[in-house]
Amino acid sequence: MNFPLFIARKIYRDEGDRRKVSRPAIRIATIGVAIGLAVMIITVSVVLGFKHTIRDKVIGFGSHIQVVNLMSISSGASYPISVSDSMMRALGDIDGISHVQRYALTQGILKTDDEFLGVVFKGVGPEFDPTFIKQNLVEGEVPQFSDTKSGQKILLSRMMADKLNLKSGDKVFAYFIDSDDVRVRRFTISGIYQTNMTRFDEQICFTDLYTAAKLNGWLPRQYSGAELLTTDFDRLETTAQNVDVFTRHRHDEYNSSYSSQTIYDAYPQVFTWLELLDVNVWIILALMVCLSGITMISGLLIIILERTSMIGVLKALGARNKTVRHTFLWFAAFIIGRGLLIGDVLGIGLVLLQQFTGIVTLDPQTYYVSEAPVELNIPIVVLLNIATLIISISVLIIPSFLISHIHPAKSMRYE
Repeated sequence: MNFPLFIARKIYRDEGDRRKVSRPAIRIATIGVAIGLAVMIITVSVVLGFKHTIRDKVIGFGSHIQVVNLMSISSGASYPISVSDSMMRALGDIDGISHVQRYALTQGILKTDDEFLGVVFKGVGPEFDPTFIKQNLVEGEVPQFSDTKSGQKILLSRMMADKLNLKSGDKVFAYFIDSDDVRVRRFTISGIYQTNMTRFDEQICFTDLYTAAKLNGWLPRQYSGAELLTTDFDRLETTAQNVDVFTRHRHDEYNSSYSSQTIYDAYPQVFTWLELLDVNVWIILALMVCLSGITMISGLLIIILERTSMIGVLKALGARNKTVRHTFLWFAAFIIGRGLLIGDVLGIGLVLLQQFTGIVTLDPQTYYVSEAPVELNIPIVVLLNIATLIISISVLIIPSFLISHIHPAKSMRYE
C-alpha cells in the first residue's frame, strides 16, 4: 500500500476538518486552479478559432496553392500562363491535390449614375468550387460560370454594393481601360457576398472565366493560373513541394515558364499577423500557470502549518521527511485535480455555449468576424490539463521541504 497516498486521502476526506483554517485556503487554491485552466481553454479555443476562420477566408479567395507564370511571381505584374485540360488533369493527379480550377484576373471600373469604383474582376470557370462563396452569400445566388461564353453576370461584395447603392438583380456598367481603347460591358448582379475581410471585399468581384480572359486579350487557354486545393492542409508544404517538382523547368505551349506558390507566399502579411497571436497565447498561459502555482503554494503552506502537530506525530512514529512530503504533495494533487475538473467544465462549457449560440459578438470591421470564433481542440485541452498538473506539483516541491524543519517534540505541542 502507498502509505503517503493513504494518509493524504484520509486527510482530504476528513469531514470534521471543515471548520479549520485550511478549508478556505483549499477553496481558494481550487478556485485559482479552476479559473486558470478555464481561461487557458477559452484563450486557446478563441485563438485557434480566429486563426482558422481568417485562414479559411483567405484560402477561399486564393486556394492552397497557385500555379502561375514565373514572371508573375518575380515581377509582381500579371502574366498569363496556359492551363489546358491536360494540364489540369496532370495537376489533379499530383499526390495531395484534391481539386484544380482555373482563374483569370483583370481590372475594371464599376460605374453607376452617381458613383464609380475600381475593382478586380476574378474570372472563374465551370470547375469553380462555390462552397466558400455560398457560405458567405447574403443576397441572390451564385451563377453558373462559363469558360466558353459570357453570361454577363457578376458577384459583388456587400461593401461594393453599399458604396454603389446596388442590390441583387440590378444592372451595372463596367469599364475596362487599356493602352488602346476603353471597353464597356453591362453586367447583371447575380448575388452579393460578405466575408468581412476588407482587403478582399473591397476589391474582388466574380465573373465568367471567358469574360476576364477575353478582356485581357489573351490567347486560347491562357489564364492567370490554376488554383489547387489540398486533401490535408497540415501537409501543405509537402504537397507544395510535389507541385514545385512538377512545374519546375516546365514550359507551356507559348514558351512561358510555370511556377507555383502557396497561400503563405501569396499573402505573407496576413499569416505573419496570425502567427503573432501565438505570442499572446503563451503570455496568457504563463500568467494563468503562475496564478495556479501561487495559490497552490499559499494553500500548501497554510495546510502544513495547520498540520504541524500531525507531522510531529508521523515523525515520532518513524515516518521519514520524504514520506511526509509525499503525503502533502498527494494532498495537493487532490486539490489540483478537483480544480482541473471544475476548470474543464467551466472552460469547455463556455466554449460550447459560444460555439452553438454565438452569444459574444464582435465588430466585423475591426475583427473580420461578426461573432467570436471558437474551436474546441480536445488533445490541446488534455495537454493543458497535464501541463497544469505537472507544473503545479513541481512548484510545490520546494515549499514541501519546510516539513524537514519541523521537530517532532516541539510540533506535538504546537497549536
